[in-house]
Amino acid sequence: MVVPELRPWRAARPHVTRFAGAVRPRLARAAEAVRPCLARTRKPKTWQYTVGAATAGLALAAGAVTAAGPWDSTGQRTAERDWAAAQERTGGADHGRHTDTSDTAAKAPLPAPSAASVLTGLGGGTGTVKSAPNGKALAGVLGPLLDVPELGTRSAAVVDVASGKALYGEGASKPLIPASTTKIATGAAALAALGPDHRLTTRTALEPDTKELVLVGGGDPTLTARKEADGWASLRELAAATAEALKKHGLSQVTLSYDTTLYTGPDLHPIGVNDNIARVTALMADEARTDGSTSGPAPRAADPAKDAATKFAAFLADHGIRTTSPGPSKATNRAESLAEVASPPLSTLVERMLTNSDNDIAEALARQTAVASGERADFDGADEAIRAQLRKLGLPVTGAVFKDGSGLNRDDRLTAGLLTALLAKASDPAHPELRSTLTGLPVAGFTGTLSSRYTDGAAGIVRAKTGTLTGVNTLAGTVVDQDGRLLAFAFMASNTPAPGPAQSALDRTATALASCGCS
Repeated sequence: MVVPELRPWRAARPHVTRFAGAVRPRLARAAEAVRPCLARTRKPKTWQYTVGAATAGLALAAGAVTAAGPWDSTGQRTAERDWAAAQERTGGADHGRHTDTSDTAAKAPLPAPSAASVLTGLGGGTGTVKSAPNGKALAGVLGPLLDVPELGTRSAAVVDVASGKALYGEGASKPLIPASTTKIATGAAALAALGPDHRLTTRTALEPDTKELVLVGGGDPTLTARKEADGWASLRELAAATAEALKKHGLSQVTLSYDTTLYTGPDLHPIGVNDNIARVTALMADEARTDGSTSGPAPRAADPAKDAATKFAAFLADHGIRTTSPGPSKATNRAESLAEVASPPLSTLVERMLTNSDNDIAEALARQTAVASGERADFDGADEAIRAQLRKLGLPVTGAVFKDGSGLNRDDRLTAGLLTALLAKASDPAHPELRSTLTGLPVAGFTGTLSSRYTDGAAGIVRAKTGTLTGVNTLAGTVVDQDGRLLAFAFMASNTPAPGPAQSALDRTATALASCGCS
């Protein structure tokens, strides 16, 4: 696959130029730390390059934090947000068009709901970015770091995003267990099928002549029952609006039901009852968490749909509406819709899923992809739908198996080649709908599952999705190398003896890629 050369727009160039100028001296010093290792031998010993990479990582971290700021609460650079907002003058919480036509407004970029695509390479468009890394030199750096017992059975791929050229591959077409890097593919498939502005809607419907009120699940796991919704769809707001509508109908008491028929098939994930994921149902509140958490493992309600409906009944009672104990049902076509609440745009859900490695959102997006693709909204239908969407994007899906959307299932299979092709496709200006597949990636040393990693390495430079199961460690994302080239990479390891050493080995390899000029 060949990806067109990325050309930052004029609005981005001042940011890119300043950033490139500030970082380049630090990257140069970082490169000097590892060059002696490369000069002494074409294929340095692992320990030699590791020492150099660690030293380079410290320099890269300092340079990135000092020069790339300011950082916002999600770890994305403000300059990138400006660049994203400048494209076609779009932005804002609803991705809407700019309505202020004043001269001042015309010059200022609008706020964007998420960060922009990762920039091509520092200084892109200014003629300062060097050529892509030499494949042979890159193999000399990465090969020894990957060829270690800590990584068991492994595969790897590195692609130059601007050209789409494969720079390095070791078993890149070999399907391995991907763990949570599966979420990259799930997010991309959902964005391709539904679009980044799609929202998941939860609504209420009143059946005629029966006084039956149905809470209809739209598959939004981020629906919240908390007092502070923080921008997510609010179950309390839905109750308030529903109560107002019921009073207009002269009703103060109803039979309450809930509808989860958007999804079909088993709702229990094959791993069974587990704190890492709730039952996969079209209706839940706060991912059925019972401990007040918003991410990570947590105890879950045994019946997420009934739990959400019970909370909804309590909120209706606060507004003077009495209900029966809720039970399952299905809203008919004759039912009158009373009120609804919508999730943030799908792009925001994808970012949250990737940053926090959120399994509940991942499974919801897999089923939403199935619904949009005309497949059954179950595990098998999601498998068919995800592969079909990736195939439409022209991606190499041979050997890919999606037994779930989250990567918790050990029967999932992906290739390093598919992951890097996916990341390169998301960087392609021809596919802006896939942008949040990149912007949601955890930032090393700052956000999500990478917040505590790379603190002594390439903090702020590596953006990647992690994957961890027993005996499985994976890492896939993007990095800007020492010469300013944006590279997509995927490192996959199965049969790893221990998670800690394997994770460290992958981190060292990503740090080495960041500090490598390798021209």
